[in-house]
Order: sequence, then structure tokens, then C-alpha cells
Amino acid sequence: MKLRSKFILFAVFLHTLLVVLAWFVLQQNKYLFLGMELLILCSVFVTFQLYSSFFRPLKLIRAGIESIRDKDFSTKFMAVGQEDLDDLVNVYNRMIDQLRQERVSQVEKHLLLEKLIQASPAGIMLLGFDNQVESVNPAAEKFLGKPQSQLVGLHINFLPEDWAEQLRSLRTGHSVTFRINGTWTYRCHRAQFLDRGFQHYFILIEELTEAILQNERQAYEKVIRVMSHEVNNTTGAINSILGSLQYYAPQLNNEDQEDFEHVLQVASDRNTNLSRFMANFAEVVKLPQPKKAIADVHALLFDLHRLLKPELENRDIRLNWNLDNEPLLVELDQSQMEQVLLNILKNAVEAIGRNGDILVVTHALPPQIIIQDSGEGISPHVRSHLFTPFFTSKKNGQGIGLTMVRDILVNHGFSFSLSSTDGPTRFIINLSS
Repeated sequence: MKLRSKFILFAVFLHTLLVVLAWFVLQQNKYLFLGMELLILCSVFVTFQLYSSFFRPLKLIRAGIESIRDKDFSTKFMAVGQEDLDDLVNVYNRMIDQLRQERVSQVEKHLLLEKLIQASPAGIMLLGFDNQVESVNPAAEKFLGKPQSQLVGLHINFLPEDWAEQLRSLRTGHSVTFRINGTWTYRCHRAQFLDRGFQHYFILIEELTEAILQNERQAYEKVIRVMSHEVNNTTGAINSILGSLQYYAPQLNNEDQEDFEHVLQVASDRNTNLSRFMANFAEVVKLPQPKKAIADVHALLFDLHRLLKPELENRDIRLNWNLDNEPLLVELDQSQMEQVLLNILKNAVEAIGRNGDILVVTHALPPQIIIQDSGEGISPHVRSHLFTPFFTSKKNGQGIGLTMVRDILVNHGFSFSLSSTDGPTRFIINLSS
């Protein structure tokens, strides 16, 4: 039974008892009866006042509780001139002010944190307790190559293959660094936090590619600079000596003269090749920043086809086209991109050898080029080192072709991937920054 009901029952019982006593008094003394009637009226008035005094604060508290339950922190009460009740009103108003300030502060911090997460260059992947993706920020979408709509709800095991392989065994509090497609290097750290009593996990993804490439470039720039200096000094002196030795050829016997000139020519050619070899390395070091302008990628591909047509016909290799109907106009450095595509097509030709197919596919939205060959594929050992400077699987290779391709595409801000199974090798370039 509520306190209000108890109070009313008690008041009714007390006044009923007073009325019965008044009835007995009436039988003996009328004047005393009038006094009893006056006493009953005063008691009713006092009881009503007490009722108001007791239950008005309860009504106020109930209204405050309803406001708090509805998360309405804007409702405040006015003082009524009753000291006890006014103290309660003041306490409630201070409490509401504090709750409102804390709520506003919490909302502002939440909005700030949300904006920081969305603007962060580091990828953030929020996971549920069962390792399912709950949300990702734009940076994580870019790294994983999929929009949030396709990632939310996925278990870690069903993320893109390279990511799933690294993240499925990543323990809380630990980090892992790995490379994707031989170029893009990432470090992932898994951590946890408590939210409303429940354990949540998140993975922080940092891209280290730019820093690693910068350090790598500085290292091989210094090596190439020293090598070029020493080689050029040496070959210059040797060529001068070889040129001087040519004057002694007529003084030799006829049967020795031909061999002598042949040896000098071979040594001179080797020096020339060595100088050209070092010049190719220097080109990688001196690669300028791209001068971008709108270019027609389809026209660029057709020009390269005409350039490679004799070699393609000689090797019986067919170049098949699957181009987008819309013009593929992209802002890029045409001469540098020509070098990239030429290098990729030449690698495809060498991978096939003879009698095969190269497929060139383009998409306008989003702008993309796909070059696929029908070669034997790339072995896993070679695949992991493809974009490593000076690494080559070719007998006479220098290991700078794909390094230059990588640097040009990275400078353009174009993402790319090189995938190869036991069959076709596919090079994909996304022509959007």
C-alpha cells in the first residue's frame, strides 16, 4: 500500500472516531458538542495542510524522476516559498544543471572523437566480442579496398585474403607488420576497451609505405651515387687507355692485329654497357615529380600497341582489348605513365614467351586499368620481392623496372596491385588519388 493511501485511511479513521465521540457528547452537553465540532473542523483543516506539505515534495520528486527517466535535463522547478520544499527544489535544480553539463560535455567529446576517427589517416576497425566488424573509418576502407557496407558484419576470417591471414591470429595487445602486393606495408595493433560494461576490441592500421619507401630510396640513392662516381671514373680512364692502344694496332703483325682490335672493341663495348647500366640506375634516383595534365589513357594504350606490335607478331602473342565505352580521361604525367604501361606490357610479353594472350581491360568509373597475361604465373618466393629494388628473376635483369613503376604510381597517388596464381598474372592500376 502506498504512503498516500495509508495517510488518507489514517485521517479518515481518526476523524470518524472524533465524529462518534461528538455524537456521544451531544447526548450529554450541547455546548461541549459545538466545541467538538469546531475541533473536528480544525483537525480536517490541519490534516489537509499536512497532506499538502507531506505529498507536494513527493509529487515534485516524482516529476523530477520522470524528467530524468525521459533524459530531459532542461526542466527545472521554481521555489514555492516553503523552506523545506525550496531546499529540495534547489538541490534538484543543481543536480539537473550538473547532469545537463555532463551530458553536453559527453556529447561534444563523442562528436569530437567521431570526427577525429573519420579524419584520421590511420585506419580504425571496431570489432565485436566475436571478432565481427562493427564499423570502419574511411582510412580503413581505403586500406582494405572495400566500402563500409561490405565490411560491416564480416568476421575477420572473411576479410580480403592478405588481411585475414595476418589479423586472424593477432592477439590483443600485440602488433604485426606485413606487406601487401610486395609494396604496401602496414602495421596493425589490436587493443580493447570497455563500453557500458562490455568488452570491445579494435584494430589500428598504420600505413608505413611512404616512410619505408623514403628510407629505402635514400639508401639506394646514396649507394647508386657512390657506385656511379666510381664506375664513371674507372670507365672513363679505361676508355681513354683503350683509345690510346688503338694507335698501336698498325704496329702489330697482320695475324695478331685482328685479335688485338677485337679484344679492344670487346673491352670498349663492356665499358659502354657498364656506363649504360649505371645510367639506368641513376634514372631511378633522379625520377622527377609527375607533371600532371588530362590525358586519354585509351590513346596512350593504342600508341604502345603500335610500338610493341612487331615484337608481339614475332612471338605470336595476341593483344586483346576490353575497353570501356566511355573515354578514360585521367590527370597524370603522360610520359611517366607511358613508361609504367610499357614496362608492364614488356613483362607480360616476357612472361608468356611465345604463343599467348594479353588482355587489357579499362573501366571509366572508377578509372582503372587491368593488364593480364596468360603466362605461367609468378612463384610465391619471387612474388614477395617483386618491388624490392635491384631484385630480379631475369638472367640479365637489373631489378629496376618494377621499382620505377612503383615509384611513379606512388608519386601519382595511384593504388595498384600485382596478383599471380599458378596461371595468369594480373596488374591492376586504380587511376584515382
